[in-house]
Amino acid sequence: MSEIIKIPVSDVVFREDVYPRIKHDPVTVQKYAEDLEVLPAIEVNQHKEIIDGWHRWTAHKKAKAEYIDVAITQTNSDCHLLELAIQRNASHGLQLSQDDKRSMARRIYHLTPERERDTKKRELAALLSVSERTVRGWLSNIDKDAREDRKRRIFDAWLSCHTQEEIAEQENVTKSVVNEICSEMANLPEANKPVASHLVDFTPPLYNVWTFQKKTNNVSHFGNSEVTIVDNLLYLYTQPFEIVLDPFAGGGSTIDICKKRFRRYWVSDRLPIPEREHEIRRWDITDGPPPVPRWKDVRLVYLDPPYWKQAESQYSTDESDLANMSLDEFNRSLSGLVNALSKKLHAGSHIALLIQPTQWRAPDKQYTDHVADMLRSVDLPISMRVQCPYQSEQCTPQMVEWAKANRQLLVLSRELVIWEIL
Repeated sequence: MSEIIKIPVSDVVFREDVYPRIKHDPVTVQKYAEDLEVLPAIEVNQHKEIIDGWHRWTAHKKAKAEYIDVAITQTNSDCHLLELAIQRNASHGLQLSQDDKRSMARRIYHLTPERERDTKKRELAALLSVSERTVRGWLSNIDKDAREDRKRRIFDAWLSCHTQEEIAEQENVTKSVVNEICSEMANLPEANKPVASHLVDFTPPLYNVWTFQKKTNNVSHFGNSEVTIVDNLLYLYTQPFEIVLDPFAGGGSTIDICKKRFRRYWVSDRLPIPEREHEIRRWDITDGPPPVPRWKDVRLVYLDPPYWKQAESQYSTDESDLANMSLDEFNRSLSGLVNALSKKLHAGSHIALLIQPTQWRAPDKQYTDHVADMLRSVDLPISMRVQCPYQSEQCTPQMVEWAKANRQLLVLSRELVIWEIL
């Protein structure tokens, strides 16, 4: 085992092209971030490029740790680094899926000189713990599979609202190829149409009171709202491949449900969480509406902002953070965003704002009705108002005793205001 040393977290280099995990797991990052002191060292090469430990490194970033323990292993090529990374994943941590293994076999095979390829197939079988026959099967259709992988990457990038020019440059293809692939993939196979049309895995809302027994979000994040709220909005106000804008992305649940329902999405946050910063764009709404490339295709804007004093200092200590503003500044910024967005959107689209009155953390516990403030400042027709109450379990015994002693009502209400663009 190499000597363990400490280096700055910011010095670690992650190269996705030579790392074996296809899909990272934000839930694992969150678990690791709670127990940094018991995590083993990550492994890097002489250039401080990660060989093993992306989830541990990202957990340190999430916890804002300055230093991380590393073991340094010398590598002599990108292929060597990738093979070492696969070996490490095979022995511990999150195991590679069959899709991961197939992708890694192809990537290593591409880097292997022609004269060494027969031997490399046997080595890959041992490295990936699969049969040589399986490896040969994976590699026999390597060109066809590579095209299918490229199609999926292009389609995923298109779903996340990257422009065709950006995708073409990333994939080193022409814009016409990107356009052709996106058009082809947008014709949903019959097997996907029930999910996209909310015919399965979904209970349609019938009333304007939406209650939830427990959160179904995989990724936790301060202020994260139940993903079913977004799913209901997709059902009511969007069709497959229309664009959903979420500038308060939080834990990224909007991404997950939009992928499931085949909606395109443009999501951002002032401070994207480290485990999803490769998916969530960085944008501060105090700078105005985000730079969405195709506003005419945006059908739904979902706003789940910090609920003023309820989130004070939870995200940052910056004065420009909505949660740290005065009430007047908060109202002006939030209503200004809604009004600015309404000028970008086309007729038939909707803006949905989810917000709870502030009470417990307000000065003198004064009840502050944010919805009333927004309705006074936003000049748009209301399509619907939906109640999304919390469960009483969110109130602590201290809050209950205060309510009894002062003959006050505790706030469990939370409202979803939906405006329509005419």
